[in-house]
Amino acid sequence: MDRAIATLQQPFLSPAEIAASRAVMGLDTQLIADGTYLLAECESRLAGCGGWSARATLYGGDHSTSLRDAAMLDPATQAARIRAMYTDPDFTRRGLGRMILTRCEDAAREAGFRRAEMMATLAGEPLYRACGYEVIEPVRSAPVDGVSVPLIRMGKAL
Repeated sequence: MDRAIATLQQPFLSPAEIAASRAVMGLDTQLIADGTYLLAECESRLAGCGGWSARATLYGGDHSTSLRDAAMLDPATQAARIRAMYTDPDFTRRGLGRMILTRCEDAAREAGFRRAEMMATLAGEPLYRACGYEVIEPVRSAPVDGVSVPLIRMGKAL
């Protein structure tokens, strides 16, 4: 995750925004506990990861406690969350992100969700648009040491 944040965000964020991203983004281990986090291995290396959630948290890792909300969502009226999608920079442009995203969407659909939402990074937005996601709103993270990170809330019908 750190390699993805540090490398793939460089064309979009300043060094200060990348540093703030590390404090905002990351793995929420609730996804692992819920059994909704996927890993992709390629060439005997961890190449990508991502998950989905039926909980209210939209984004943020374990260290982002102010962003976390473990409340369960209602699949009939609320959107599943696509969470913590990362591809190692050595493995981009191979379809791993799309594969993980598709599996997450399929699992959310099987759980009864009709919609999915995510908080996308600027680097991830082109992939998500290509996969049918639409911009709901551009946002900025809460400031970390006075620096906020530009993000994009996106959604899609499943």
